[in-house]
Amino acid sequence: MSQTSEKMARQRSERRISVHLPLRVRGRDTRGFAFEEDTASENLCRSGAAFRTRFDLAIGSNLEIRIPMQGYPSRRYENDFETQGRVVHVSDSQPDGERLVGVQFVGPRFQRVFRSESAA
Repeated sequence: MSQTSEKMARQRSERRISVHLPLRVRGRDTRGFAFEEDTASENLCRSGAAFRTRFDLAIGSNLEIRIPMQGYPSRRYENDFETQGRVVHVSDSQPDGERLVGVQFVGPRFQRVFRSESAA
């Protein structure tokens, strides 16, 4: 395990759940251009999430993140979850031009419980 992987494992005290939820992400890319993108989570926990993006993001940059809850029948009366996140990991660009980005929530934490899609 590399030093970076070990550091990330120590920092991540909560198990991430593999679940695809719609996300709206807003922020600035590495060139300073404002963007807003609809994407989906690859995994999440109460204190963070990972998602794919076509934008080039720098570690340490701040993002606004919203998870709409109205699309879920059991949660139709809940408000959307909104928080701020700080980018803590960015993978190399894939052939499709997307990157996997990991964010740590620095605003409200995600309090909802979902079962992993791999367990369904």
